[in-house]
Amino acid sequence: MAKRKREYREERAHNSGVAQTLAQVRDSQQLPAESSIAMDEDVQLNGKADDGGDWEVAGSKRQKRLKKEPTKEKGNYPSITHSSQARLQSMVKISDLQNLILYTLAHGTGPQWCSVRHHANLRRVVVLMVPGLEAGMFDGSIALEPEAHAVAGEDSTSSNGLHIPASGGDGDQLQKDMSSLATDLPADGVEVKHAYPSSQPPQKRRKLNNSPDDYYPTRLEPDSLPQPLQPLGRVFEHIWPVKTPGDEKYAKMHSPMHSLLIAPIPKPKEEKDWKGAKPPAESKTWKNQRTLVTELLATTDELLDERYVVHPAHFADDEKLAAIHSALREKHETSTDHGWVDTRQLATLADGNPPEHLIEAGAVTAGRHILAMDCEMCITSPVGVTPQVFSLTRVSVVDWDGTAVLDELVKPSDPITNYLTPYSGITPELLSGVTTTLSDIQTKLLEVLTPYTILIGHSLNADLNALHLTHPFIIDTSLLYPHPRGPPLKSSLKWLSQKYLSREIQAGHGKTGHDSIEDAKACLDLVKQKCEKGKLWGTPEASAESLYKRLGRALRPKRDKANPMGPDEFRSGAYIDHGVLSRGFGQHAALAISCSNDAEVIAGIQRAVAGDLESPDTAIRNGVDFVFGRLRELEYFRGWSPSETTSPHASLAAVVAQTTTLIQQLCDSLPPCTALIVFSGSGDPKELREMQELQKQFKEEYKVKKWDDLSVRWTDVEEQKLREAAAEARRGVGFLVVK
Repeated sequence: MAKRKREYREERAHNSGVAQTLAQVRDSQQLPAESSIAMDEDVQLNGKADDGGDWEVAGSKRQKRLKKEPTKEKGNYPSITHSSQARLQSMVKISDLQNLILYTLAHGTGPQWCSVRHHANLRRVVVLMVPGLEAGMFDGSIALEPEAHAVAGEDSTSSNGLHIPASGGDGDQLQKDMSSLATDLPADGVEVKHAYPSSQPPQKRRKLNNSPDDYYPTRLEPDSLPQPLQPLGRVFEHIWPVKTPGDEKYAKMHSPMHSLLIAPIPKPKEEKDWKGAKPPAESKTWKNQRTLVTELLATTDELLDERYVVHPAHFADDEKLAAIHSALREKHETSTDHGWVDTRQLATLADGNPPEHLIEAGAVTAGRHILAMDCEMCITSPVGVTPQVFSLTRVSVVDWDGTAVLDELVKPSDPITNYLTPYSGITPELLSGVTTTLSDIQTKLLEVLTPYTILIGHSLNADLNALHLTHPFIIDTSLLYPHPRGPPLKSSLKWLSQKYLSREIQAGHGKTGHDSIEDAKACLDLVKQKCEKGKLWGTPEASAESLYKRLGRALRPKRDKANPMGPDEFRSGAYIDHGVLSRGFGQHAALAISCSNDAEVIAGIQRAVAGDLESPDTAIRNGVDFVFGRLRELEYFRGWSPSETTSPHASLAAVVAQTTTLIQQLCDSLPPCTALIVFSGSGDPKELREMQELQKQFKEEYKVKKWDDLSVRWTDVEEQKLREAAAEARRGVGFLVVK
C-alpha cells in the first residue's frame, strides 16, 4: 500500500520540538472558558467538528475574527499620565504637545516628559485651547470665590485643592506613609495640611510653580478646588505647567497656535560659525516651480489690510464699493483733490493685461513692465508733534535688469526738522541746490508707469504715501516673505537679503544711512528668486508645514477605516474656532467650522468627532482623527484679546464655571480611546503688551526729542519689568486625559 504524502501543515505539526509540545499541552490545560467558547463558535462556523477521522474540514482563511476593543481589564487600554520616576529638565513646551499628537497619530518620536501606554490604540486626539485659564486660579492668587469656601481637613491636600508631590513625582505611597504618621512635613517645599484636629490652624499656601526648578505637574483634588474649577478636577488628574515659545533676549512671546499647528521640517546640520540669518533649508520633497510674476501680485484685500491707498481700478466692477472708497479718500485727504495722483489709462484691472504679441514665450514677466522702487524720507513735522509727517527726499527706480530708471533727490515743500541721516542717508549738503519738487517726481513717474507696469518694493505703502501716488499692480516683498511668527510681524529687507540672497545691504544703517538703489535691487532679486522657486518659497511652508498636512500623509489603521478591506485612507483633521476661518490655520483642515460662542465650539468638536453624515468626504463622514478648537469667552472677559461684543457674564467666577463645565461636557461626550489635551496657550499678556507699547513710544520719541523732553523714560528698571512681564506671560497651563 502506497504511503500517503503529508501536506505542508502536517509536516509543520510533526516538526514541533519537545519544548513546543509541552508548552502547547500546558496552554491547553490553562485555556480559559471564554477561549473555549470562542473555539466552539469557530467549529460551528467551519461546518463540522473533528469526528476522529483522518481528515478535518478547515475554515476559510478569509473569515478572521475582528480585533476586540481594548479594555482596562485586559491592560491594553491607552493612557497618558505622569510617571513618578520622571526627571524633567525643563517645563513642558507647546512643541512637546505637538510631538505628542504626532506620536499618537503619525508615528512621531515618543515623548520623554510623560508616560504614554498603548498609543497605537488611541483613536482620536482632541486639542482645546482655552486662553484666560491660569495657574493662579488653582493656587488662590486669582480669587474665584470667598476664602470661607475653602475646605479644611483634607488628607494630604493643600488648602487650595492641589496635591503637591514630593520631588516632582506623584508621591502616592509617600503620602500614604506620611498620613499614618502624626507629623506635618512639607512636600517639595509646599506646606500641606492633613487630617489633624480642627483646632490646629491651617498652614499657608504658596503659588503654583513658584520655583524655576519646578517643572512637574501638580495633582488636582476636585473636592478642595474652588467651585468653578471642580469640573476640571473631576476630569483631569494633574495640572501641567506649559511654557509658551518666545525670545528671552528681546522679551517677546510667540504665537502659541503657530507653535502647535505648524510642524517644522527637520533642518540639515549647519555650520556652527555661521553668523547672521542662516540660509533657508529646503525640505527633501521641495521642488522648484517656475512661477509667473503676475501670480505674486497683491490682492485687493491684502492691499487694504496693509493700509495701501488703493487705485480706483480695483473697485471698477462694484459701484457701491467704488463710492465708499472714493468717500474714504476724501475723508483721509488722499484723493486727487489733495495732491494725490493715480496712474493713467487704467479704468479696470483688465486694462493691465498686455496683448499677446508682447508676451514672450517662457518668460516669467508675462509681458509686464517690471520696476522696483525704494524711497527715502525725512521728517517735516514740528519737533514733538505726533503723528510725525515723513516727506519724500529721494526716489530710486530700477527695471528688471537692475538698471536705474530714475534716481533723484527731492526738496520737500515744508522745512525739514529731522533729516534721519543714520537711516535715510540724506544730509543738508545733499539737498543743497536741489529744486525738484514732489509734483515734478509725480509727473516723471506717470510717464514711466504704463498700464502694464508692476511695482515692486518692501512695505511699498510707505513709499507710495510719500509719493502721493496709487498704482493697481503691486508686489510687496514683506508679503511674499512673511515673518516666521506670522502677522503683524514683518521681516526687514536687510534680514531677507541676508537669508535668501546671502547679501549684506544697509551696511550704513544707524551711521551713514541706506542706499535706495541697493534696496530696490534687493527687492527685485527677492522677487526673481520667488519666480524661480515657487509661491511657497520663503513662507513657513517651505521650512515647515501645517500639522493637518503632516497628519494627512499618515495612514489610518484598518480598524478606523470605513471599509477595513477597502483602499487606504489617510488621517484627517478639523479646525473649530471663532470668526472667519477661510484664511489662516483652518485652510488646511479637512473640516473648518466657524462659531460665534464657546457652546458652538464644543458642538462643532462633537460633530467633527462623531462625523458629518452629509459630507461627501469619507474621512469627515466617519469622524476626523484630530480636532483643534478654541474657547474664547474667558479670554475676552479678562481682556486678553479685544472683543466687539459685551460679555454676558457678571463675574470671573461665572465665566470660568461655564468654561470648565463645557470642557467636562466635551470629555463626557467623547468616544472611548480619545485623548483630550487642554492648554491655555499662555499666561496673562496684558502687562507685557503695556510694557511693549511704552518701549515703542520711547523709541519713537527718542529719535526726535531730547532726554529731558521725553514723556516716557526707558531705563534698566523698565527693562527688567518688561522681562518679568514676558516671563509671566509665557507661563501657561495644560491638562491631559484619555477618555
